[in-house]
Amino acid sequence: MPVSPAYRPEPRFFDLGADYADAVQAADFPQTILRFRNDRAAAEVGLEGLSETEWIAAFGRFEPLPGQPGPLAMRYHGHQFRHYNPDLGDGRGFLAAQMRETPRAQATSDRVARDSAPSRLLDLGTKGSGTTPWSRSGDGRLTLKGGVREVLAAAMLEAQGVPTSRAFSLIETGEALERGDEPSPTRSAVLVRLSHSHVRFGTFQRAAYLGRVDQIEALIEHVRTLYHPGVAAGDAPSLLTAIVEASAKLTARWIAAGFVHGVLNTDNLNVTGESFDYGPWRFLPEYDPAFTAAYFDQTGLYAFARQPEAVFWNLTQLAGCLKLVAEVEPLTQALNGFGPAYIRELRAAFLMRLGVRSLGEAADQRLVDATLALLREGGAAMRWEPLFFDWFGGFASSARALSGPRAKLYQGQAFDAFRFALMEHEPDRIERLEHPMFAAREPEEMLIDEVEAIWAAIATDDDWAPFLAKLARLEAARVAWGFNA
Repeated sequence: MPVSPAYRPEPRFFDLGADYADAVQAADFPQTILRFRNDRAAAEVGLEGLSETEWIAAFGRFEPLPGQPGPLAMRYHGHQFRHYNPDLGDGRGFLAAQMRETPRAQATSDRVARDSAPSRLLDLGTKGSGTTPWSRSGDGRLTLKGGVREVLAAAMLEAQGVPTSRAFSLIETGEALERGDEPSPTRSAVLVRLSHSHVRFGTFQRAAYLGRVDQIEALIEHVRTLYHPGVAAGDAPSLLTAIVEASAKLTARWIAAGFVHGVLNTDNLNVTGESFDYGPWRFLPEYDPAFTAAYFDQTGLYAFARQPEAVFWNLTQLAGCLKLVAEVEPLTQALNGFGPAYIRELRAAFLMRLGVRSLGEAADQRLVDATLALLREGGAAMRWEPLFFDWFGGFASSARALSGPRAKLYQGQAFDAFRFALMEHEPDRIERLEHPMFAAREPEEMLIDEVEAIWAAIATDDDWAPFLAKLARLEAARVAWGFNA
């Protein structure tokens, strides 16, 4: 298989042994129709040179990539809507491969080069690849609609600067699936995502549930070495601190993006603070603290404004696992760092989304408060994403915003407070406003009606043009915003 010289396989999770995963085989699908491949992501791991036939062999039939021993279904437990479930694990996916990211200064991607940054270990993980020992009564499959939705969610979040897994491949598999929550039979697919670790909070929970101190210690060393190398060997509280800070950054970026993950269970959060596994996600149309993404979240446990609370609760479950090897007090101190870290990261996230520089804690907080107040008081007319689009670059965009389609909204007491807070801050990289995207009247959003329309074109007419056009616009938006997660 013609991988590039930059391809560097390093299947490190496989080193942990049989206590952490099970060797599995992918399903034998009746069809393998390539619907999406992420060539920019492929270039970051040295796989951009694969032909379509080779790509399908690797990510539709899962013939092992060079230097990879074969797929593993990872073992983990988790709290699902705060109810502990010891019967989890990879039930319709597996870890297919691990490799080092190509050196950032030489990568063909558009990531910001940081010569001093260590090359990250990345995973190729699947969704819909067939049954495993952890499938229970499930069929191990993924609907094509679910795959399309995950591709769209990841692309939008990456454009907005959220630390996220990236959809790497989507292949339609030719099976008719029965589902109780959507019209059936429905089309099937297998998705591959590129992610910075699939070690979940639930991975630690399983070891703790079994009382395996040795497994907790092995996981700490594995995670510390590969993902948080600044942490000293055996220092569980410092490792928890690193995970707390990464999780606080992720949560703040979700909020600034107006994103609702939908299912913030402990098996859906990982040790690197990278968002992944997009099921019933939604983006806010307008400010609504109670907005939920999942129809089955009837209590609003994972509503938009409750996401920081949900992430913190999950972190406390991780800390509980680490009590097997560390004292309670330093673990508590690490947990107590979440609130300050989240507030700090929320300020940074809002400044990033508004394209302005920090002026100091007090001024930055005034801007966050004024932005949220304007969104809140503007109601349904003051849509979330257009506000950040109109005022990106700070007051340098005032002429554009005040002559645009929402000009009439920008008046009144709440807007005055927002304007004064924004005027305090200088634009950050003002040249970004020269991108053609900012000449448009509307930003790229990802609201449910558009997602459903994109899927309807596929489901009704097998028309992939709206899907591909949306991804092209999101890629342009990613370049225009110039965020680096």
